[in-house]
Amino acid sequence: MFNKKLFYIGFIYFFSGLPFGFFYTFIPVFFRTQGIDLKTIGLFSLAGLPWSLRLLFAPFIDRYFYKSFWMGVSLLGISISVVTLSFFTPASLPIFVFLFFLTFSSTLFDTSSDGFVVEWISSKDLGKANGIRISAYRISLILFGGGIVAISHYLGFKPIFYLLGLITFFAGIFLILNSFLKVTPKKSQISLSLQFIQPLKEILKRERAFLLLFFVLTYKIGDALLGAMVYPFWVDKGFSRLEIGLISGTLGSIFTIGGSLLGGFLSSLWSIKTALFILGFFQSISNIGYAIASLPQLPKELVYFASLFESFSGGMGTAAFLTFLTSLCKKEFSSTQYAVFSTLFSLALTFSRTLAGYGVTYLGYTYFFLLTFFISLPPLFLIFWITKE
Repeated sequence: MFNKKLFYIGFIYFFSGLPFGFFYTFIPVFFRTQGIDLKTIGLFSLAGLPWSLRLLFAPFIDRYFYKSFWMGVSLLGISISVVTLSFFTPASLPIFVFLFFLTFSSTLFDTSSDGFVVEWISSKDLGKANGIRISAYRISLILFGGGIVAISHYLGFKPIFYLLGLITFFAGIFLILNSFLKVTPKKSQISLSLQFIQPLKEILKRERAFLLLFFVLTYKIGDALLGAMVYPFWVDKGFSRLEIGLISGTLGSIFTIGGSLLGGFLSSLWSIKTALFILGFFQSISNIGYAIASLPQLPKELVYFASLFESFSGGMGTAAFLTFLTSLCKKEFSSTQYAVFSTLFSLALTFSRTLAGYGVTYLGYTYFFLLTFFISLPPLFLIFWITKE
């Protein structure tokens, strides 16, 4: 029976990665190849704001209906959004509205699926389930990020929208109607004060609490600023959609998985302070790689190496950072406090991506990529103030 559960966990988290890969990989390439300017591409990252607001939706999902119902309805919302995008002019207001609806639906899906795992999987099998979750999510990022960019080289863009719409529609219906996935929710008896206010108070009472929150806010900003302009840079550098999809999207995602595994292993061997600093420094150095690769006098194929190093080092830095965030949470407030930290971190990524287009427009790619390296350094020195070991 548990093997069947593992299959469904993989199925669910495969669709969890679809909107993220579509939004952050496919859409920027689609916009840039349609002649959309970099400032506009950056501003459209604001449509990802719902991903930063999961904490607001969780109580409703916990209290009403089944988690599988929420997941199914969310996929139908994603389906409607993706298909509708194909009918409007790129980077127009309706496109922004339906991208926003896409990420809103994705947020509902992610929040309900995480709660579903807690309800459905026993604690002794949670490790196996988490391995399936991460693997399925990463495979989805590869397929629905770089994969569909590469496919669009042959099919064009519109068939991609229709194909994703059909896939998510039938998957949503399947989740809603599948009785095996219906888990009766436990009605929460915890007051709103205990559920939201008390965990926040506990964080704010900690030593150097505001420095800690500022660190969570800024640790990945340099990486996020760079990441927002990577795919437009590939387009402007003259690479085909096939090259972008296979090298930066697909192979880059594989290197990210490798970096995450190595970063997780090293984080378990080293202290939190050491892992955050060393792996974070490698994460920062990779921005210089892109700055060098952007120089016009150098072969454009140098971008391949910059991309793979950035993916690998970014995976290492993320693994250390997530290990740190987990260690910050008290057991009695684990879900809420992790949501607080992840929301803060996600908001920083969203707004920094929004500004990236302006940076490239006024500085050019080389100086902008170099600036992201210097922006990434100050948080590294905060590590010595906010960690005890």
